[in-house]
Amino acid sequence: MYDFSGKNFLVAGVANKKSVAAHIAAQLTASGANVILSVRSEARAATAAKMFPQAAVVVCDVENEADIAALPEKIRARCPVLHGFAHSIAFANYAAGMKPFHETSRRDFLQAVDISCFSLIALANALKDLLADDASVAAISISSTRTAAPNYGYMAPIKAALDSSVVFLAKSFSAFSRVRFNSVNAGLLKTSASAGIPDYVNSYLFAEKLTLRRENLATAEVAQLATFLLSPLSSGINAQNIVIDAGMGVNSFDENIIRLAMR
Repeated sequence: MYDFSGKNFLVAGVANKKSVAAHIAAQLTASGANVILSVRSEARAATAAKMFPQAAVVVCDVENEADIAALPEKIRARCPVLHGFAHSIAFANYAAGMKPFHETSRRDFLQAVDISCFSLIALANALKDLLADDASVAAISISSTRTAAPNYGYMAPIKAALDSSVVFLAKSFSAFSRVRFNSVNAGLLKTSASAGIPDYVNSYLFAEKLTLRRENLATAEVAQLATFLLSPLSSGINAQNIVIDAGMGVNSFDENIIRLAMR
């Protein structure tokens, strides 16, 4: 569907074969792109290199300002220009167990904001001179920032900040380029990251009942949307938060769901 021959893309956030970033990297590679993977540690770099032996892998811990500052030169050593990048980075510390939202600690909240949201801003700023004038940036978000799911903790407000940051980045970059910023707002997925969310399995199974097709979203489907946004076919789409949830968000009053709830 796409021909990315001769195009260079950065994919940030590959953790393992189940991650959204890995699916994006696979689809870009299959379409002929030269893919550079950004990971947070040397251990992750070794994993990514095994998964994508043809891709360049660089280490960039987004909590470390020096790592972000060094990233452009690491990429320049491998290619002169980026035609886009995918941001699929998120982290929340649930080690102490789930707490009511009003008991969220400052330290945990600010760390999650730094990694999951501010990193997009920091990477965009660091890479601005490497991005082609018409490059595209796709960030992975969630479909339900206004759904108060207790077991998702404080991450929904942080993803809402990510969605807003996409809009403001699109506006600020428009002053000197045609670089586009959009987010892919995905429904519930079966990933290693989601496995760390308390009681996620029940939420995932409930979400499946809510989808219009009675089948949950696949990670590959989310990657397909991200790949589309990184392609020239989406050239008119900018500053958008695009929901992909198999209809889950419109189906709260499904008669079968109501029947189960009223038992």
